[in-house]
Amino acid sequence: MTMTATRTIRSVVFALALVLSAKPVLAQQNPVAVQQVIAQPQQAAGEGAATATAGSPALKAITPALRELSPWSMFLSADIVVKAVMVGLALASLLTWTIFLAKKVELARDRGRLRAALARIAEARSLAEAQIALGPNDSALSALLGAAMREARMSAGISSDAGIKERAASSFAEIVRAEARQMRHGMGALATIGATSPFIGLFGTVWGIMNSFIGISKSQTTNLAVVAPGIAEALLATACGLVAAIPAVIIYNHFARVTKSYLELVSRSSGAAARLLSRDLDRTHGSAHARAAE
Repeated sequence: MTMTATRTIRSVVFALALVLSAKPVLAQQNPVAVQQVIAQPQQAAGEGAATATAGSPALKAITPALRELSPWSMFLSADIVVKAVMVGLALASLLTWTIFLAKKVELARDRGRLRAALARIAEARSLAEAQIALGPNDSALSALLGAAMREARMSAGISSDAGIKERAASSFAEIVRAEARQMRHGMGALATIGATSPFIGLFGTVWGIMNSFIGISKSQTTNLAVVAPGIAEALLATACGLVAAIPAVIIYNHFARVTKSYLELVSRSSGAAARLLSRDLDRTHGSAHARAAE
């Protein structure tokens, strides 16, 4: 029994020695084959691990998010507060472009009317001639001429030209201020959107990143595939804020320049109406002096 066990042990040791001595020889003769033989178990093990990992619920949850990481999908999967921020910024951007189109049409129409009106009364010698030449024109110049004629009619019999001109100038100033207020409608909204939209978007970003960190602490992982979607959703709020703010600032500055040029035309119209009123007053007093001399 002992001799049999001893012989068995010797046989096993001898076989192991042969195997160990034959492995370097095989590696020297065909190293590529040896590497393939060694790599096959490793690949099989890796495939098994990948299969096991692919079947895990965590990877199944991550894979759709990686495939559908678009602005719309990020909006749908965002927190309710971040969604509210994005919707509010989208409405602000819509308001910006609505104001842009409306003011563009309004300023182009009013500037065209006022330029045409100034060209029509360029050769007029009195307020009556100017109104006849102007015709039915809905412009600031028509209001200025009407205010001048109304003041001249109400001041009939008053010999103080300075008082008439002062009261007419006061009426002209009110009309100019009314035109300025009319042209600035909507500008306050543009200024507010341009100034506050980045901060509103930043609030949504902070809120979204805060929720992402809470999710990281709950899942107890810092894997980028898990963290990235939440951070991307948060950064989308900042992008929405910039998309709303940048056009608002540009449009505000554009209309500030265009409104200033329009108000200069209104001032020219006020000066033209004041000159026509002054000529009428001089003619009236000249005729009175002529009759008194006769």
